Amino acid sequence: MSAFLDVTSSLSGKRWTGPDTATERQAEALTQQTALPLPIARILAERGVAAPDALPHLDPKLRDLLPDPRRLRDMDIAAARLVQAAGTGQRIAIFADYDVDGGASAALLIDWLRQLGQTATLYIPDRIDEGYGPNAPAIAALAQDHDLIICVDCGTLSHDALAAAGQTDVIVLDHHLGGETLPPALAVVNPNRQDETGDLGHLCAAGVVFLTLVEANRQLRTQGGAQPDLVGLLDLVALATVADVAPLVGVNRAFVRQGLVIMARRDRPGLVALSDVARLDAAPTAFHLGFMLGPRINAGGRVGRADLGARCLSTTDPELARKLAQELDELNRDRRAIEAAVRAEAAAQVEARADPALSWAAGDGWHPGVVGIVAARIKEATDLPSVVIGLENGIGKGSARSVAGVDLGHAIHRLAQEGLLLKGGGHAMAAGLTVAQARLPDAMARLSELLAPALAARSNRGSLRISGLLSPAAADLDLMDMLDRAGPFGQAAPAPRFAFAGQILDSVSTMGDGHLRLRFRDDNGAALEAVSWNAMAGPLGPGLLESRGRRFHFAGKLERTSWGGRERARLRLDDAAEA
Repeated sequence: MSAFLDVTSSLSGKRWTGPDTATERQAEALTQQTALPLPIARILAERGVAAPDALPHLDPKLRDLLPDPRRLRDMDIAAARLVQAAGTGQRIAIFADYDVDGGASAALLIDWLRQLGQTATLYIPDRIDEGYGPNAPAIAALAQDHDLIICVDCGTLSHDALAAAGQTDVIVLDHHLGGETLPPALAVVNPNRQDETGDLGHLCAAGVVFLTLVEANRQLRTQGGAQPDLVGLLDLVALATVADVAPLVGVNRAFVRQGLVIMARRDRPGLVALSDVARLDAAPTAFHLGFMLGPRINAGGRVGRADLGARCLSTTDPELARKLAQELDELNRDRRAIEAAVRAEAAAQVEARADPALSWAAGDGWHPGVVGIVAARIKEATDLPSVVIGLENGIGKGSARSVAGVDLGHAIHRLAQEGLLLKGGGHAMAAGLTVAQARLPDAMARLSELLAPALAARSNRGSLRISGLLSPAAADLDLMDMLDRAGPFGQAAPAPRFAFAGQILDSVSTMGDGHLRLRFRDDNGAALEAVSWNAMAGPLGPGLLESRGRRFHFAGKLERTSWGGRERARLRLDDAAEA
């Protein structure tokens, strides 16, 4: 296939690729059959949406896409035990992971129980002192004072820890890849159990918890009891789905679409406070969840108190929410400083190592709270699966992030089975691991070997995917409204990237910490503003900064922005090439 707009090497060194012939024909057919604009038809064609399904796809209904919760094994047992505990005032403890998905999952249960007049004990382990997932001392202590322990976003592989619960019932609501045997629990609800079909494997933990509450409400209805409002909980499900990088397909897409509507009502004090400290002054989008709210909620588990995020999400006290949000915002700034130092060292190691299938780095004293986000940054920079590990006392604890089409969680799980790791698990796009420092080179060599075939099958490395051409005049609010209907965009449903051909660069300047602001126009005088985040850290920013008045092809994603109460479209610039 020829390069899109003949761009074989852009300012960022990328080859631009466009829709293939079959996709373009399907898009044109969709336009003729549905009267949808061609840019929207291209998105649907790339998703494989046929003409009869086009309008339902643009208006996804949760009631149409929500699966029967009882499709998941142990669901009826878990929901019945939860209903029983809530109805009889039993003491309930919630053991949650320290990330956004864990915090949101805990907040879902706390909110649902609160509506029934019940409270629960929240327990989130300290990342440094306890590590990920249930540990025997914590579970034993909770078992002494509670009748039911619910583990959310963790627990599927915690055989020894859950055995410490003794006679106290344990329910696991998780989505991480399961092993050949299940832990000793009353119920393990997990779409990624070995004995599940995997049809719902795209759910994050909050999605699993929501389905559990749907089934619990059904059982309450059968018993003639009051049922908590579930629609109002979708803001938490949407937040977790995006922040945990779950694929935005099927019911996940409906979760996020409806959840954003609920979030815009500003009914949840914690999310209101977090939005305010993040200076979010527009209706929330999936981008805001993933890049503005998610990092702040995660900051507590990374470099502060592990329970701050879950407490902020679950509180009904606006003043407490403001205090917690402010603390999380400050911790997020601390996290950025720590991350920058680790990232610089890790990038140098990756460059020196030059492994063709895996970017990995390890260092003494690297803060375990930032290794995951550094792995994500390294992955973005190298377009390879990445692992970043902090070493202490001969033990390495790390996080891994993957690229599309490469199941990293499965490979990490296999390493653990082969004895190269002390512990490891996760899902396709993200995983965690613990490794003896002496085994680290062997483990990473084996991981590279396991990942190499999937990477070799990828045909788009070093390329930039373009959805189609657009003119500045066409980038208006009407198109933004249609793009909103085609979204939300995220993992497995990327936002369309439009190219603007032969544009004159009117103005360009730096802003903030290495970002770029610019404006370009076509020969008819129609203009569009654009921003490029962190552009000065690579070749794109310097390549444009001194090029005012020259012609370029620009490529990026459209977004809404507002200034002085006036809303307009803007391009989030990804790349440019001389025209």
